[in-house]
Amino acid sequence: MRIFLQGASGRMGQAVKVAAAKEGYEILDSTIPDTIGKADVVIDFSSHEVTAPLVATAAEHGKPVVIGTTGHNEAEREAILSYTSRIPIVWAGNFSLGVNLLFYLAEKVAATLPLSYHPEIVEMHHRHKKDAPSGTAENLVEAVLRGRQWSADKVKHGRSGITGERPDEEIGVHALRGGEVVGEHSLIFAGPGERLQLQHQATDRRIFAEGSLVAARWIIAKQPGLYNMQDVLELK
Repeated sequence: MRIFLQGASGRMGQAVKVAAAKEGYEILDSTIPDTIGKADVVIDFSSHEVTAPLVATAAEHGKPVVIGTTGHNEAEREAILSYTSRIPIVWAGNFSLGVNLLFYLAEKVAATLPLSYHPEIVEMHHRHKKDAPSGTAENLVEAVLRGRQWSADKVKHGRSGITGERPDEEIGVHALRGGEVVGEHSLIFAGPGERLQLQHQATDRRIFAEGSLVAARWIIAKQPGLYNMQDVLELK
């Protein structure tokens, strides 16, 4: 498999290069845009403003794309999604097997527990991470919203001052930053007399890199459309 890797010099890009080498995959020189035409698949671990132009170029060459970059604004998201009618795209905030199982369980638990069990999401990452909350935390929010059949206005980012009593129909989201934390996510359902907590801790970036390669292998044979790791791992 030949891979055009955008963001090869970053932390995740370096991890993908190491994982690809172990699998015997070729990483093409991404400083030369024309090499995208020689790739079997495009992987993006860069920055949010770069993704849409990259996807546009991939679409011109008919190449599938795996997106691991987060922090896109609405205009960037719309631009990226406009190409899903032309090429297949796997877009995920997190590529680890454990985290994607967490998304699956989050939706099931949210659908099962009554409203008296209040969902709170806490995530922590290294001091260099630029966006908050993390893409993984946003995916957890979406899973809980689906499970509870709530709209996005139920999400509360942090709390400060006299906030009043917590309503039943609310998801609290809290982002912590510091040190060298690779990634930690907790989903808490605090209920009457008990608390259920689903937690994932990442200790090595290779789990994300290896997951992105699983997605890359999977998407090569797919039809145009938008996919996520739930599709790749058949967790739906």
